[in-house]
Amino acid sequence: MRRSEFLKIISGGVVLLATGQPCKASGGRNRRSLRFGILTDTHFSDRPTSGSRHYRDSELKMHEAIEAFNRADLDFIIELGDMKDMPASADPAPTLRDLDRIESIFREFDGATYHVLGNHDMDCITKQEFLAHTTNTGRAKGRSYYSFVARGVRCIVLDANFNLDGTPYSRGNFDWRRAMIPAEQLRWLEGELAAHPKQPTLIFLHQLLDSFSGVTKNVCVSNAEQVREVLERHKQVLAVFQGHHHAGHYSHRAGIHYVTLQGMIEQAAPDHNSYAIVEVASSGEIRIDGFKDCRSRQL
Repeated sequence: MRRSEFLKIISGGVVLLATGQPCKASGGRNRRSLRFGILTDTHFSDRPTSGSRHYRDSELKMHEAIEAFNRADLDFIIELGDMKDMPASADPAPTLRDLDRIESIFREFDGATYHVLGNHDMDCITKQEFLAHTTNTGRAKGRSYYSFVARGVRCIVLDANFNLDGTPYSRGNFDWRRAMIPAEQLRWLEGELAAHPKQPTLIFLHQLLDSFSGVTKNVCVSNAEQVREVLERHKQVLAVFQGHHHAGHYSHRAGIHYVTLQGMIEQAAPDHNSYAIVEVASSGEIRIDGFKDCRSRQL
């Protein structure tokens, strides 16, 4: 069965749409669609602006996003990595304080919260330290890669923060241009997809998988082709949501949409921000409502 045939059977097709306007709540308790909030690359740090990166402004931007999410009748929210930012040579204590500050705002959301690990999340701390200072809901707590189900949609979070020799990113021991998903995690991904062939599935990670699309390879997972081979074998995979590349990006291959959100860190608040609300309807339609700098798309 081709992916397009699978989508027709479960949904009548897939549409991605970004309007730049807030989503209205749709149906409350009787709502059948999945709705979630998404943002990426806050890079919060209590230090001065550098170039286009307004580190301190991410507090105000996060407050704005969470207030919008709390008004929107959502099932969960997820951030796609690089929640905070500090040089690799820095003392871990200040970056953990910054992480606690931005995480406290993120957790003002009245519902389930999830995190994706980004490279800056381990710039001067370990993965274990990051996970200890953040909260993933339910069985995802304390995990860097995991899956959960919301309204019949399987959500799979991947962790590409490994060096090419398989060692995990930790305290700045990495080159951000070299990321990979190890064999053990690929086997886990294959098992997740094989075990739930009829469950519509979304993938979330920090670095990009669509290295075929002309985007610079520096922001892509080094073994992205191998990961895509796994995804393309399983026709229930609808879309991949990514961060890392602050300008944003979109591509499509073999029936899978690759959506890279714009980074929240870029430019000054309150005029600039970037976050979105995604709706996956029971029909299979996917709608993305972007806010402010989050780019509008209709596919």
